[in-house]
Amino acid sequence: MTRAISLHDVSKSYTRGTRVVDRLSLDIAPGEFLVLLGPSGCGKSTVLRMIAGLEEIDEGELLLDGEYANDLPPSGRDMAMVFQNFALYPSMTSRDNIGFPLRIESPGADPRPRVDATARMLGIEELLDRFPGQLSGGERQRVAMGRAIARHPSAFLMDEPLSNLDAKLRNHLRAEISALTRELGVTTVYVTHDQSEAMSLGDRVAVLRGGVLQQVGTPRSVYALPRNVFAAAFIGTPRINLLRGLVRAPLDGAMTISLGKQYLRLPEPLSLDHQLLRVQQGREVIVGLRSEAIRIARPSSARPGEMALTGLVEHVEFQGHEVLVHFNTGSSPAVVPDLEAPRPAARPTRRRRRDGTTGVLDRLRQRADALRAGPVVVLDEPPAPAPVTPPDGRLPGDLIVRTTPDIDFRHGMQVPLLVDLAHLFVFDQHGERICPAPARLPDLEE
Repeated sequence: MTRAISLHDVSKSYTRGTRVVDRLSLDIAPGEFLVLLGPSGCGKSTVLRMIAGLEEIDEGELLLDGEYANDLPPSGRDMAMVFQNFALYPSMTSRDNIGFPLRIESPGADPRPRVDATARMLGIEELLDRFPGQLSGGERQRVAMGRAIARHPSAFLMDEPLSNLDAKLRNHLRAEISALTRELGVTTVYVTHDQSEAMSLGDRVAVLRGGVLQQVGTPRSVYALPRNVFAAAFIGTPRINLLRGLVRAPLDGAMTISLGKQYLRLPEPLSLDHQLLRVQQGREVIVGLRSEAIRIARPSSARPGEMALTGLVEHVEFQGHEVLVHFNTGSSPAVVPDLEAPRPAARPTRRRRRDGTTGVLDRLRQRADALRAGPVVVLDEPPAPAPVTPPDGRLPGDLIVRTTPDIDFRHGMQVPLLVDLAHLFVFDQHGERICPAPARLPDLEE
């Protein structure tokens, strides 16, 4: 049996009133594989532990198959958890580790048939008589998964189960987990900070930042239509190019987005999405371009909707099957603060009035701020440390382009680039996506 899990405006706070999860609402269908994705410390594991009953819910409600479950003890939720650190009993063999929860649930029953069946499913029959200290990391994780599978739970809760393994083994076990969960048809909630795992495993991905849900959708839709700058920057390898731009929309001329020393001219007739950019006239925006939206070619070979830029080669990353080329186009990268940190930087506290209050406007702002995880972008130069320079003293480029390895690039080479404006993202000063228009947010598969 599998089950539906629903979180309605769930919040969790620890010391000093800091909310690690803030008004999270999420519905997980029976049999669905949902991935909670975000930087370390953003509240992913706390959400998982609240679902399991290992953490109390301060506000909101948890529903299991439509029934209120906030006060239900962990033993009554029929869920199995797989931990990051394996959590095996060192004095027990693999057989005893897998069978231990079965003996607790049914003291008089013989757990051996279910243990043997689980071991065959995972291919670990030869490991059953070994102790955890005699196993490799991948073997221990298989035993830990076997302990969860043998219980036949209604839901699997996996807390970064592959993060302690090497890259090759992670890829192998990732495929095994995907195949097993689909074969068993059990609802699975999987926590990770690795976007590659999230994109390859999940039926849906929920992106968290600072305890606030940023976006939830299929991997394809979150990648193709990120709701804000944070979701766009967190998902995708290499990371999306984010440049500071200025919209220029004269009534008697072509609309352009200035990128500093160069500009992108929007093709005419303007698409509906590009027409909506007129309201940003004279405002700074963030331009997002994924590496596959740019190709190396001369302007004479431009296709409809492609516009020319020029870049100077700053750095080349040879990947074998492809090359990532870092270009300097004279643009200024947009800064997404705390992209790898759990919470946004603290905001300066407003001065109180002499009567001890903050004023109506300040209170309204504070209430609005409580509903968000903080700004997802800053267009002013950050006060943080100066950018790290490579050993040779060169600053990194502002545009990364993916290309084939058959071109010989040299530092300082001037290269013609063509940008496909059909794949152009534009975000406002608060980091919210304005192009493509938000009305196109529903899943691409609908």
